[in-house]
Amino acid sequence: MIFKIMEREKIYSGHVFNIERIKTKLPDDQIKNYDLVNHAPAVTILPIDEVGNIVFVKQYRIGSLSNLLELPAGVMERDEKPEICAIREIREEIGMSASNLEYLGKFFLAPGYSTELMHVFLATGLYSSPLASDPDEYIDVKRIHKSEVIEFARSGNLIDGKSLSALFLAEPHLH
Repeated sequence: MIFKIMEREKIYSGHVFNIERIKTKLPDDQIKNYDLVNHAPAVTILPIDEVGNIVFVKQYRIGSLSNLLELPAGVMERDEKPEICAIREIREEIGMSASNLEYLGKFFLAPGYSTELMHVFLATGLYSSPLASDPDEYIDVKRIHKSEVIEFARSGNLIDGKSLSALFLAEPHLH
């Protein structure tokens, strides 16, 4: 199937993302406009401490209008490598760094309307190495043992998509 982009128009420019209206010719020659959120790539980190606890953060998320439990995550800065971002984010969000950082994979968060590509890392060998958090982040750190986390997620207690996807990618490391 061939989709041809005919025209792009930036309709919003914000702090975290931009939005474009994209005029597209469909395979049957129809013309359709799509709205596309251009978002920087990001990382999600699955930190496991020395006793097998996975370290989560609980923070307010405007999209859900609630506090969500999720794995530490963050947006990559321009030209930042995913692994550098991952280490920075766990230092900011849980006050720890990792002796071992293993790349687990990547996925798009919402490819129907967003370019955001999420890179997932497993972080082990954790040690104290705090960085100041972002000024608008109010985070509580929570720990769930890796032997309990899949059932915890299946029971509906974890509803953050990036965290669920990261757990799936990390599943071989949770036994």
